[in-house]
Amino acid sequence: MKKEIIIAKNSGFCFGVKRAVDMTANHENIKGKTYTLGPLIHNRDVINRLNEQGIKTMENEEIDSLNTEDTIVIRSHGVGPKIIQGIEKSGANVIDATCPFVSNIHKIVKKHYDLGYQIIIVGDKKHPEVIGINGWCDNTAIITKDGSDLDNLSSKVCIVAQTTERLINYEKVVDIVSKKSEELVMFNTICNATKVRQESAYELSKIVDLMIVIGGKNSSNSKKLFEICGANCKNTLFIENSDELPKELIEDEKIKKIGITAGASTPDWVIEGVINKIKNG
Repeated sequence: MKKEIIIAKNSGFCFGVKRAVDMTANHENIKGKTYTLGPLIHNRDVINRLNEQGIKTMENEEIDSLNTEDTIVIRSHGVGPKIIQGIEKSGANVIDATCPFVSNIHKIVKKHYDLGYQIIIVGDKKHPEVIGINGWCDNTAIITKDGSDLDNLSSKVCIVAQTTERLINYEKVVDIVSKKSEELVMFNTICNATKVRQESAYELSKIVDLMIVIGGKNSSNSKKLFEICGANCKNTLFIENSDELPKELIEDEKIKKIGITAGASTPDWVIEGVINKIKNG
């Protein structure tokens, strides 16, 4: 039985991720080796392709092993100034693929930290983007997802958000801090690409029998899409690629309309692979 497949209006690679992948995959390094500082994006299929090109992943603590002929890529999540200093000390060539929207947060945080503001980051304290942002205020930020741990605030507070955070979480923190702080400056730094992806996925998940979210298991924005879609559609799947697509669900005659969305780290060819598997079985 033929299924109706609807792709969310906004899905797949965002500007910052596509820029980082293009900068990494298309650069030329004749002499030394090329590394990305941490996985370039949260997508195993893309990482595997880069590995096939000889582009490997390096962790922060391995920076000392770089030499002047090597190239290191700073991924779209960005890093703090101490990491940048460590790379410069190594003498390696640098490809700075930090998303411009993330770089803007770095500037906001540094400026207001230097002016004496307590920095609050709304986001996941373990996410590399948040770790990098925190580095620009000497790792002194209060990091919160839900408005907890907001006691003993400074009289001057500056709030920013992880680019992939949900707006409802940012607004909750702003509301709490506004009642406690004497002077508050706030910057809604949630990327518009995140907002429109979440909105289109939310609307689509209300009208389908099965909703499929394609993204890396470590992708923060993909996880949020899964949560959003799951609230509307009980049959919501979170998969990395077509290999994880359950055959029994696709063949279920009760499922006539299938919605598909994808996280910002999911390339078009992975999305196409899922669509083709649904169509061809």
